[in-house]
Amino acid sequence: MHKISTVEEFEEILQKGKQFAFLKHSTTCPISAHAYEEYTAFAHEHEEVPTYYLHVQEARPLSAHIAETFNIKHESPQVFVFENGEPKWNASHSNITSGALTEQTQK
Repeated sequence: MHKISTVEEFEEILQKGKQFAFLKHSTTCPISAHAYEEYTAFAHEHEEVPTYYLHVQEARPLSAHIAETFNIKHESPQVFVFENGEPKWNASHSNITSGALTEQTQK
């Protein structure tokens, strides 16, 4: 899992066109803490899928950039699966599970 904080870092990853998972994580929310645990479990079980995350409190411009660029309402926690430079799936709150991520990355 790689923490990123800038729009430039995100755009560089996006331009590669490969599938990756991305989590918007709040460091002050217990629901987000649980989602982070699920995301971490997914990352350890599926090392072939690159995984990235941001801390919303530290990377608000990046969080807003993702919401605006892809016209997806910001939520926290929120997870995405990107493929070919576009989000193919996203979920928030209790819908963020290792199983759901596994299902979406293997389609």
